[in-house]
Amino acid sequence: MADSLERYWKNGEGAAKIRWGTPGDWTRCHRHLTKHVGDDRARRICSQWHHDQTGVWPGDKRNP
Repeated sequence: MADSLERYWKNGEGAAKIRWGTPGDWTRCHRHLTKHVGDDRARRICSQWHHDQTGVWPGDKRNP
């Protein structure tokens, strides 16, 4: 289940909703994932996925 969720949000239709690498991508990720995994887990997951997709952590000054 976790693998399919990750595939959907990082590379599938969910990735199109989040638009990784654009302003607000972490916020969009958090908003969508909170419904499925709760607030705390969504924060951790979205931070990691943001790093995986963009190469920088959310809040990093290099983040666009």
